[in-house]
Amino acid sequence: MGQPRRGRPAQCTGPRLGCGVNGRVSRRTALAAGAAGLGVAGVAAATAAGLTPLGQALQVLGVTTDSPVTQVGSLRVERVHSAARGRDVDLVLFLPSKKPPPDLPMSLMLHGLHGNARSAAPSGLLKQLATDVARKAVPAYGYVAVDGGDNYWHEVRPGDDPMAMLLEEVPRWLAARGLGGAHGLPFACAGVSMGGFGAMVYGRRRAERRQPPEAIAAISPALITNWPEMAKRHIFTGQSDWTSLDPLRHLTALRGIPTALWCGTEDSFITGVRRYIAATHPAVGYTAKGIHSDTFFHSVVPSLVSFVGKHVPRAV
Repeated sequence: MGQPRRGRPAQCTGPRLGCGVNGRVSRRTALAAGAAGLGVAGVAAATAAGLTPLGQALQVLGVTTDSPVTQVGSLRVERVHSAARGRDVDLVLFLPSKKPPPDLPMSLMLHGLHGNARSAAPSGLLKQLATDVARKAVPAYGYVAVDGGDNYWHEVRPGDDPMAMLLEEVPRWLAARGLGGAHGLPFACAGVSMGGFGAMVYGRRRAERRQPPEAIAAISPALITNWPEMAKRHIFTGQSDWTSLDPLRHLTALRGIPTALWCGTEDSFITGVRRYIAATHPAVGYTAKGIHSDTFFHSVVPSLVSFVGKHVPRAV
């Protein structure tokens, strides 16, 4: 997209929201920008020049508008006690609107190594979710994240079992908040890096309980192909502890569950991801140029929201 020529006043190039008569920025745009404080001049200029739609400009500045496609969703953070983990944890809810429908279907979102519930989602997830729900590209649903520690979502030390928290406690927490249906059971599980590994293990555990989720989604899952490399993380008690969970050694565990994997070709986990894709032929097996970073994670957020959205259970 071309840049405005220097030395000429910025003008609206067409009938855009926020443009007044004679190509001037409307009073509404000026007031919204003025209320936002620092950074207004650059954003207002971009808006006036037609380079940035008003809705996007106001989102950058923290101002909301009435247009449904510019809503940024609702983020709620609570502190709850997990008996399974023996500690208080953050419970983070990513909701498509401030007033979601009753019994809103929920998917888990599992964080990566050295992460937590607040950092679990790749950047742009909430905005993409809210926008897609508002324009009816996907049914209304949300995500829930919890603090799982740096233990690949399994019990490393007695009394700290994040998988039990996901299976036993999260449904109760959701149901108590009117989310996830009568039993609060997440219909899907997504995760990034270590969280992708955990999502695949979670899907297996649900299947073993004869309560398989509707979908599993893993962004750059930590599928390490050899024990010496995994041992460097000092997570598992030994090789047998790791192999008992490793998705690459349990290739049929998610059979019948729609599964999606995304990974950058310069990611250190790409070898394991390619092996899993070749062996299981998941519903989505996407690889593209990228490293293990939020830049790549963010790039696949639209696909993630769409994939999980396709598997939202129909209301009975």
